[in-house]
Amino acid sequence: MAQPVRSDLRYSADHEWLSAQTPARVGVSAVAADALGEVVFVELPEAGAAVEAGEPCGELESTKSVSDLVSPVTGTVVAVNGAVVDEPGTINADPYGEGWLFAVEVEREGELLSAQEYAERFDAEVVPA
Repeated sequence: MAQPVRSDLRYSADHEWLSAQTPARVGVSAVAADALGEVVFVELPEAGAAVEAGEPCGELESTKSVSDLVSPVTGTVVAVNGAVVDEPGTINADPYGEGWLFAVEVEREGELLSAQEYAERFDAEVVPA
């Protein structure tokens, strides 16, 4: 079964999503959450930290592996979702909602794909927001 890709978000080739709101929220796609398996530990950048598009800014650890969290944008982190640090499984249960990771004031975007481009590249299914 194809994983859902929300139509109102844009995506990096590294499987992070970016919302259009200001500040923008960042999370990982359902494709990534499914590939990772059960997420058991999350390391996120701290509020006030600078992140660079295409560079690692944290880690997601699952029962299968440890993966870098790669920032889709350059900017300053303004909020961190402490709930996913306390309950990492939220990323698997609701990757586009309660499983968001951090919010950032965007200075510059990295290379981002539309929902359709991402879905085609990773055999996923675009769904309405």
